[in-house]
Amino acid sequence: MGKKAVEIANLDVEKLIQMLNEALAEEWLAYYQYWIGARVMEGPMRTEIEKELLVHATEELGHAELVVTRIIQLGGTPILNPNQWTEFARCPYEAPEDSYIEAILEQNLNGERCAIQRYEEIAAYTNGKDFSTYQMAINILNDEIEHEDDIESWITDINRLKEDLRKLKL
Repeated sequence: MGKKAVEIANLDVEKLIQMLNEALAEEWLAYYQYWIGARVMEGPMRTEIEKELLVHATEELGHAELVVTRIIQLGGTPILNPNQWTEFARCPYEAPEDSYIEAILEQNLNGERCAIQRYEEIAAYTNGKDFSTYQMAINILNDEIEHEDDIESWITDINRLKEDLRKLKL
């Protein structure tokens, strides 16, 4: 962190680096969860949703890039070993053992809700103290909120489709 940035930051930088490393681990796990889930997913609307899940995966990778850059700017060391991702992450990785689209979407929804909480915490911790990290956290938080909304909409659409099919069978 630059001298002036250190001077104006009014927080425990080591604690922030720890929070960011936890977020970094979660972003990598989210990336893989989206990516592999999109590849193995089966069920209604799979073709349309697969493309969007891959976009979400790319956005999670972009978040990881932002977070790692900020860790380095703060004078920290990002997690260097992928084996540590599950140790650092509070948001769990859920393997897509059930490949049905709704199961995949529920797993990703859980991950987004956890990420929203993570970035709310980082934003609250840095608000008025570390403007760069705060802005980054808010930008990522907005993406995570949008992802949550997308997933909730897909789940609603699938449920309506299933309801329409039930009505046709009657």
